[in-house]
Amino acid sequence: MSSLPTQFAGVTVHAKANVYFDGKVVSHTLLLSTGEKKTLGLIYPGSYHFGTDAPERMEIVAGSCTVSLDGSTVAQDYAAGTYFDVPGKSGFTIAVKTGLCEYICSFLK
Repeated sequence: MSSLPTQFAGVTVHAKANVYFDGKVVSHTLLLSTGEKKTLGLIYPGSYHFGTDAPERMEIVAGSCTVSLDGSTVAQDYAAGTYFDVPGKSGFTIAVKTGLCEYICSFLK
C-alpha cells in the first residue's frame, strides 16, 4: 500500500490535457523541481490498453480498477490507496467497471 500525496508543491503543470480513447482517459503532466515527471488523470468506465516506454507506477487515488499486465493471464483488482508497477517496453490493460478511477502515474528510472 502506498502513501499517496494529496498535493504537489513547486511543480510545472502542462495545461494541455493528454486525451485518450475519445476522452475516456484524460490526464495532465506535472514536472517536479527534481526533474521527475508524473501525470494525474481520470479513467471513465471501459477497458483500455496502454503501452509503456519507461517503467511506470500507477497509484490509485480514488475509485477502483482491474489490471492485466502484458504477458500475464491474471487480472488484479486495485482500490484507492494501492498501486501497481508496469515494466518499461511493456503494457497493461486497465478496466473500470463503474464510476471514475483517479490515478497518479510516476515515470520511474
